[in-house]
Amino acid sequence: MSTNTFTGDSRPKLEDLLGENEWTRLARKHWNKHTKTRKVKPDVIRKEIWDVLENEGFQFRSLLILESLQLLENYLWPSYNENSTNHHVLLIALIATVKKRENLPVWDTFSDDGERFSSVFRRVLSMSLDSHLSMVIRTHILSFLIGAFQSLDNGLIRKECAPLVSISIWQNLSSEAARERKFEQHAQLKKVWRAAAKRYDSGDEASQAKLRFDRAWLYSMLLDFIGRLQESSSDNTMYCERFLEFLTDLESQLPTRRYVTSLVKDLNLLALIRLSPTFNGEENGLFRDLFVLLRQFVIFPVDDNTGIQHTQVQSYEEHCARLARLQRASLKNFKEKLTILALSNYAAIEKRTELDAHLGSLSDKELADLSGLLGFRTKYPPSAKVEVSRDLLMEILLSSHERRRTFRESVRDLSTLPTEAALYEPTLLRNQHYDGSRSVAIPKLNLQYLSVGDFLWRSFVLYRCESYFEIRKDMEETIKRLQPQHTQLPNSVRFDGFSRMAIPISKPAILEAAPPKVGSNKPGFVRAEIGLDVSRLAESVRREWESLRQDDVVYLLAVDPIDSSRDLTNGHAIHASSRDFGLRALRAAEVERVLDEDGRIIREMPDGETNGYIRRPRLRRLIVKLDAVAWQVDTKRKAEGKPDIYESLNVVVRRKGRENNFNKVLETIRNLALSDIPVPGWLQEVFLGFGDPSSAAYTKLPNSLNQLDFRDTFLDWQHLVETLPDSVIETTTSQEPRIKPPYVLDGILPGSMEPPRPSKKRRRDDSELSQPVRKSIKVSTYQPPNNGPYPTDAPKVNQVRFTQTQVEAIMSGTQPGLTVIVGPPGTGKTDVATQIINNIYHDFPAQRTLLIAHSNQALNQLFQKITKLDIDERHLLRLGHGEEDLETDVSYSKHGRVESFLDNRGHYLAEVSRLAANVEAPGAHGNSCETAGYFNSVYIVPAWSKFWDMANAAETSIPDITTSFPFHQYFSDAPQPLFPPEASKEQVLDIARGCQRHIERIFTELEDIRPFEILRTSRDKANYLLIKEARIIAMTSTHAAIRRQEIADLGFHYDNVIMEEAAQITEIENFIPLALQNPKDDELPLQRVVLCGDHLQNSPIVQNLAFRQFANLEQSLFLRFVRLGVPTIDLDHQGRARPSIAELYKWRYPKLENLPNVLTETEYLRANAGFRHEYQFIDVPDYKGTGESQPTPHYFQNLGEAEYAVAIYQYMRLLGYPASKISILTTYAGQRALIRDVLGHRCAKNRLFGLPRIVTTVDKYQGEQNDYVILSLVRTTRVGYLRDIRRLTVALSRARLGLYILGRRSVFETCYELRQAFVHLFERSNQLLLKTGEIFPTERLLGDEVEATEMAGVEHLGQYVFVITKAKMESLKAGELPLPVIEETPEVMRVDEEDDGEGPVEDGVEEEKEKYGQGEDVIDVT
Repeated sequence: MSTNTFTGDSRPKLEDLLGENEWTRLARKHWNKHTKTRKVKPDVIRKEIWDVLENEGFQFRSLLILESLQLLENYLWPSYNENSTNHHVLLIALIATVKKRENLPVWDTFSDDGERFSSVFRRVLSMSLDSHLSMVIRTHILSFLIGAFQSLDNGLIRKECAPLVSISIWQNLSSEAARERKFEQHAQLKKVWRAAAKRYDSGDEASQAKLRFDRAWLYSMLLDFIGRLQESSSDNTMYCERFLEFLTDLESQLPTRRYVTSLVKDLNLLALIRLSPTFNGEENGLFRDLFVLLRQFVIFPVDDNTGIQHTQVQSYEEHCARLARLQRASLKNFKEKLTILALSNYAAIEKRTELDAHLGSLSDKELADLSGLLGFRTKYPPSAKVEVSRDLLMEILLSSHERRRTFRESVRDLSTLPTEAALYEPTLLRNQHYDGSRSVAIPKLNLQYLSVGDFLWRSFVLYRCESYFEIRKDMEETIKRLQPQHTQLPNSVRFDGFSRMAIPISKPAILEAAPPKVGSNKPGFVRAEIGLDVSRLAESVRREWESLRQDDVVYLLAVDPIDSSRDLTNGHAIHASSRDFGLRALRAAEVERVLDEDGRIIREMPDGETNGYIRRPRLRRLIVKLDAVAWQVDTKRKAEGKPDIYESLNVVVRRKGRENNFNKVLETIRNLALSDIPVPGWLQEVFLGFGDPSSAAYTKLPNSLNQLDFRDTFLDWQHLVETLPDSVIETTTSQEPRIKPPYVLDGILPGSMEPPRPSKKRRRDDSELSQPVRKSIKVSTYQPPNNGPYPTDAPKVNQVRFTQTQVEAIMSGTQPGLTVIVGPPGTGKTDVATQIINNIYHDFPAQRTLLIAHSNQALNQLFQKITKLDIDERHLLRLGHGEEDLETDVSYSKHGRVESFLDNRGHYLAEVSRLAANVEAPGAHGNSCETAGYFNSVYIVPAWSKFWDMANAAETSIPDITTSFPFHQYFSDAPQPLFPPEASKEQVLDIARGCQRHIERIFTELEDIRPFEILRTSRDKANYLLIKEARIIAMTSTHAAIRRQEIADLGFHYDNVIMEEAAQITEIENFIPLALQNPKDDELPLQRVVLCGDHLQNSPIVQNLAFRQFANLEQSLFLRFVRLGVPTIDLDHQGRARPSIAELYKWRYPKLENLPNVLTETEYLRANAGFRHEYQFIDVPDYKGTGESQPTPHYFQNLGEAEYAVAIYQYMRLLGYPASKISILTTYAGQRALIRDVLGHRCAKNRLFGLPRIVTTVDKYQGEQNDYVILSLVRTTRVGYLRDIRRLTVALSRARLGLYILGRRSVFETCYELRQAFVHLFERSNQLLLKTGEIFPTERLLGDEVEATEMAGVEHLGQYVFVITKAKMESLKAGELPLPVIEETPEVMRVDEEDDGEGPVEDGVEEEKEKYGQGEDVIDVT
């Protein structure tokens, strides 16, 4: 194993925080002392911190060190007051910006004193206007303000930022007339303006001064920016880039753009930018890209006052109205020169070139007059340094009246399939190297969106960028592995390397190019054939190629030899051209089918064996559809005499299935963006982030239900009373005060809880009136229907004793509206979700429910619990490829359900034949569902009618009823006697009704099965099942995104959406399941949306730093709702872990308590055999002189921790711990591979040890648990991505009974954010403490005091394990002990796709690669 370590990371390491350098000495001297009061010294701030930072150009490394040394928390903020220097304030802003850039909590530090923070913020605002500060400092200040305006969910920030973008800024419009035109558009604006003026007039001198500053601040910033556009220094350009980012943020959220857009347009800012030297500088490509993004938001078709998006018709009418104003002004005032313009139709003058030609005839003065007549500003303050030239006036007029590209047109014109030009666009390449120092020209996912279309446009752009980033990286890595070399033949390439993801090919053969479809100018499709030589491939690799499915994307590459002078490192591009990597051209294609060498479609994988001889296939043929748009462009290039790209294609590349879904997902997002898909009206405002955050809760909706049947939610009367403590429980019957379930609750809406409105006059007895009013809930019950005499007829009943908050969540989820359930680890949110589903299924039998989860694993766990409820299995359907992993006796896939229906058909028809024999009806009544229906109506229904006529007569006796019962023979196989002798008449009648229901169910099911007799194709049967039969449909968010159009086109309809793992799903993947059906009456007919998740655990995994941190692509809809203040139901009792282990992460959940089971059950009370403690942090020093290592970039390993983890596992196995109860987790994929390697050598082939249940990363294990967890933290130089507290929360909450953490104490105790997590861990010894002489399980209790043996290190533990192993082996040889049983555990050792069996690697083909924070992206071992 290589020990080479890649370096070059500028982030501070452990020695930078603990060693001897200027910053650590300063920290120890001034703020890391153990004293509560710290007096700030201005000379320290100025000379020892500020001057040093300024002299070195504010290096980010130094700022990171100061942030890690807690300069802000321990020195700057505690010591700040009104008399603090400006340098003190600037340092606060600098460190806060660093925190924001590192995705760390920022504003919590200031929450203890809002008044002092307001002082800091006001001073930062003042300094942002100080022209004497350098552009570098002002850029940092602007970054601080950008971070503030991105955090408007924080009340502290919102209070300071809101006045800066209020209607008062309209005081700076060019004229009173301009302001009056705005008031004419919306009458209420005049009232808001008057209220602002009144507030100003009524204020004192200090208040008025503050209000004057607030309304002038943004205007002053804009004028300063306009002046800066004329300068061309690099620092000035970076400031201007940041300012465009700032303006874009303001324009992209309705509350901030409402009044800002008018000011931006009044200043003609877009025209000024476009004509500026900064914009036209050749090297300022990023600035131009940022301008395009800003313009997109400024002209976005939305009413800034109401937030309603304009339709395409409305947008065009507004455009025509602007042209009409221009024509009227031209005809009235410039008739001689602009008559043609005035009389032309709109289409003739809406293009820039035509307008330019018409207006070019005017003189400079006439242009200025025309601009003034149209209401444009033509005069600027001197500070703006604006010369109102002819070019500026022309640009103002042209840009205001030309036809603008809408966001829909930009989405429509962007291709979803890449070419080499698209992969290496400069914009995308800038995103790849994002480090936070400069802006990026990509839209951000904010707290709020302008419209659903705006959200979809942003999501499309970001998803496309991230997909292309991954594709580019994979292509570069593949080319590197192939090792292309020159040959002696011209234009020929030899490949000396190998990649299982690529095969060299000859040029593809074009089979057919279909004519364009109606309304399109591109070919309908272009079909091609590609020959694959598979003769040299290993069988596993060949089968991977044969398993390519329809619509999978493959990539056709024209590869040239790589210049050896170029530095290629692990597929990460550092150049601006595809040719630097040997990639001359790339074309994407979608697979139609895979053929064998005889031209037959490969549907199954034959073993290829004939008479003991294995025939090795030589050729496979791919029939693909080429990218039609790219093919059309290439054809034109060829016609112009340029080289034919398809002649040079020499490699075909595939990607892993899960990563290669991008094209279908992009097409889905694009189709939604172009279709104006609506959000349900009751959810619209909350989704966009406007209005009352609680408006979608059931308590605010008009269709909420005051009475609901909760069936088996409550186990008994005491359970009901305990979980509704704030209500008065009354029964509807006075005979029984404690009735039995099931319970129907009446009066559950909270309206009765609201106390009467108090008078405005104060009273002495106000305190008495303020007592809360308890609502009254009336409870009734009913006798559940008897479903039949067989044991299988008995309904399945819930056994979970739900807590108060769980019941609250179930009640809310059963009601219409939005329910957001926050489920900390072990609080049973899956049980809550299944009970909600059960209640909806029974209370609303006409409704259908869609279940969504991010992973197949979580979805299967939820689905398996649903199958154990009282839900008919014929109404369950599981879509997607994870269905085969369901641990159930029957198949719930589409085809499995169809087969089940057909199997049930035979069973029920046999029952019909038995019924026919019972009633002695001649004929083949059990031949088909149709004949069974006739039989039921002719024989069975009349028989029941005759029986009930007799049985319901008052004079009929019990013997008469039992004698006249017509189906004694049929029910002879039921438990006997069918009618017990001691049964009362009512009981006998109830048994008879149960028998009738049993028989009716047979014919009901046969009626449901009948369409499957009629439908011929399996596809039709499966689709009928989806759109008609299934009532609970489960799929992953990825499957929903891929199949959205196909499912919607079938007419699929559903009423409810329940999402598990909602906090782990990206926002666009949260949205698509809400839109899997086509609108009805211009609205999606959704009634319920239930989101279950935990925003304090892992977020969606986004690999690129720019998309993760800058664009906030890792934001889930769940997290955004929480930030917006949408009411959440926080589950608050955990039943997974020992209370002591739960304490390790309870600080994240202050209200989290323990369920009785973890306090009373034996397994929680007993100690862990062989261990002194149930949890422990074990300090692992360097092993053989080495701590962490990095064999390849971002691939972290720690051999000492790997050996220690395996030694602990061996020790546990020797003591008798089951392997299936032990999981080994780590924070990096490199360490996972190393641990698997060690396990493979030490344990895999030894029956004493075997393999643990799983070895995986923390991220992959979210949602899972095990009794005992061994956790390796890996890092020894810096904390790494674990500084993201969400991941540490996941790591600490996976274990039920035992948690043993391996790490470097000195690294983690220096981290400010993690101090509360490690405080309990560091209270115990850093050395592993063992209790010798015990075997599993032990009778020792957890609190018993025992002598412990301390392990001095991994060598000590290894030696101890060796001694025990040797003794146990001798006992086995002597026959004193039985041979250990081999446990069946999941496979934890796999071979990497690109490793050819040389080492352990990733979990499998379908898994997505893990990428972690801090730039430490984890990759497959290579």
